[in-house]
Amino acid sequence: MTSTRFDVCIVGGGVMGCSTALFLAKAGMRVVVVEHNALCRSASGVNAGTLTLHMTRAALVPYAMKAWEMWMRPETWLGQGVLATHAPGLSLAFTDAEVMMLEERAAARREYGADISVISPQAAMKVDPGINSSIKAAAFCEIDGFASAYLTGRAFYAALREAGVTIIEQFSVGHIERQNAGYRVSTEDRSQSIEATRLVLAGGVWLEPMLAMIGIHIPVKTLINQLIVTERMPTVMRSVLSIANGLLSMKQFANGTVVIGGGWQGIGSRELGGRETIPENLIGNLRLGQHAVPALASARVARIWLGLESETADAMPMIGPLAQHPDLFVIGCVHSGYTSGPYMGKLLAQQILGQHPEMPLFDPSRLLPTDDHAVASLSRGQ
Repeated sequence: MTSTRFDVCIVGGGVMGCSTALFLAKAGMRVVVVEHNALCRSASGVNAGTLTLHMTRAALVPYAMKAWEMWMRPETWLGQGVLATHAPGLSLAFTDAEVMMLEERAAARREYGADISVISPQAAMKVDPGINSSIKAAAFCEIDGFASAYLTGRAFYAALREAGVTIIEQFSVGHIERQNAGYRVSTEDRSQSIEATRLVLAGGVWLEPMLAMIGIHIPVKTLINQLIVTERMPTVMRSVLSIANGLLSMKQFANGTVVIGGGWQGIGSRELGGRETIPENLIGNLRLGQHAVPALASARVARIWLGLESETADAMPMIGPLAQHPDLFVIGCVHSGYTSGPYMGKLLAQQILGQHPEMPLFDPSRLLPTDDHAVASLSRGQ
């Protein structure tokens, strides 16, 4: 397809793959990004756009805080922004058990640097008068916000082009082969191929079949998250809202629409994508949103869609090199991945460039079956 041999081929054009590509290209590497769909359209452009610490796993909070700063200052690294909006974050508790849950979750995240405090109902209603006055407590975090995720592809496309990255969309990878001095990535019928010295797999839910192409077997769970957006309505909330059990994520955009999520599942698969909603889950999600913000009782649903999310067995990311395969790297499966994605990509780029990453990576080899993990450890001299 091209006579150019690249320094790095990145398979997967979501936030993490694109961020890695951008920082590598700015450091002078020749980079190509191949994507089976359009850039940032499979998951990164169809998620809720939440930029929160409340729903970020405690150990990932330091990464999310760095990424939050990046989203709020796109001119320093991305160029154009994605309408990132700074808003306070509240996580609500309606029962005594949920108050205990909030306190435990806030304490765990404070250990990793998040300034999250549990406040009274009265204090919470000063932050956001639209919330249900029957709450027993709320966790408050000033570092929160949201972005218009559908703008992600446009922003990255422009930034990557300016940095000299080659972008190849509608390229469905069917073969990955190790060569003497790098890798060849080809379509299923081998009609198109890319050669590069280094390979980065950034395929999200497709990481499992991609890794299988090189004989690595790491299960990756596919979540089919349902999302709801209302018609435009007067201001009913001022914060980014969640609840203690994690089943609600909600925010109101400047145009008046309210996006409601929280991980309620729909029907679909890695191969088919999101195919169908589950009515009971939609109703449950809406009722929960209306309970948290009573004014939503008058809201009308404008659209429902499904987004994909990947998860490993230990619910922690895969970010780093694969010792069994020289110059092959993996990035993905980050919980609240949209929030942390840019910084995760920056860290992996530092690793590839031979620098010492600012924060620790997440060794993919830990997820290998016991025998394979032992071989990987030996190959690293452990």
